[in-house]
Amino acid sequence: MFDIGWAELLVIGAVALVIIGPKDLPRVLYEVGRWVGKARGMMRELQSGFESMAREAELEEVRKQLAKSTDINTILDIEPKPVSSEPAPEAPAAPEGDAVAVPSSKPAAPVERLW
Repeated sequence: MFDIGWAELLVIGAVALVIIGPKDLPRVLYEVGRWVGKARGMMRELQSGFESMAREAELEEVRKQLAKSTDINTILDIEPKPVSSEPAPEAPAAPEGDAVAVPSSKPAAPVERLW
């Protein structure tokens, strides 16, 4: 984060030893450690809050899409093809030597049972 190397830490430690003194240095380092721990905890909490807000926003977006796709009005919004007034084209007649059945518009005759 701060990109402090070992040489910089050694210089900071020597200056702190001269300014604070050897008697109070452990207490000061303890307090600095506590403050750093609190700052890290606050940053971790802030980051988890942002992540949960992002998840909730993403879930809300998915919920909206799901509601839109299952909404009955959405299905009705699809416009059907207009029905033409022209008659349907006739099926081509099968050539005379082939054994192809062409569907008829007449209802089929009832079949007699043999047994």
